[in-house]
Amino acid sequence: MGKTTSSLIKPYQFTLVISVICIVLFALSITNPIIVDTNSLFKFQHDAIANGQIWRLLTGNLLHTNIWHLVMNLAGFWVIVFLHELHYQRHTGKLTLLFLCLCVLEGVGLYIFYPELRAYVGLSGLLHGLFTFGAVMDIRKGLRSGYLLLIGVIAKVSYEQYFGASADISALINARVATESHLVGLVAGLICAIVWLAVANKFRYKK
Repeated sequence: MGKTTSSLIKPYQFTLVISVICIVLFALSITNPIIVDTNSLFKFQHDAIANGQIWRLLTGNLLHTNIWHLVMNLAGFWVIVFLHELHYQRHTGKLTLLFLCLCVLEGVGLYIFYPELRAYVGLSGLLHGLFTFGAVMDIRKGLRSGYLLLIGVIAKVSYEQYFGASADISALINARVATESHLVGLVAGLICAIVWLAVANKFRYKK
């Protein structure tokens, strides 16, 4: 019983850790450079990455433009983990590995395919990847809702590529919504899902 309870809370423990990291980084960013200038050090910045600061491919996902940007992304993070927690209960390191892979793929994807995007911060691209991965896992488990979720996220991202994001959201977060990151996140989620399924089938993992 105790072992089952422990496995159930571990995905939320990881979610809490990431939330705290994001909150601390944001708090430091609004202190100006009194303590540390987190934006200058960690945000995704194409030129800085080209000069060898490759950690920005990952850390840019953890920064936010303002409090509303932070709150919306963290709320989305918790909702998505709650929605798909069944996929992370038996393999407790799965969510951690997935998160790191999505961070890297997000950064690399933006750097390679959108060089005109000079700077980027936020979890939203990664959240699209996490949502997509969960939808594919739902389908694998025979849940019809997975098809609806996957079609829904593809439709949303496709709409944004043609019509752009909501002007209200842009005003709220005080920045242009980088819809490019949503597309990269979607593709990254599909890649991670395909790789996971291939590995799971090879080693006969059962969920």
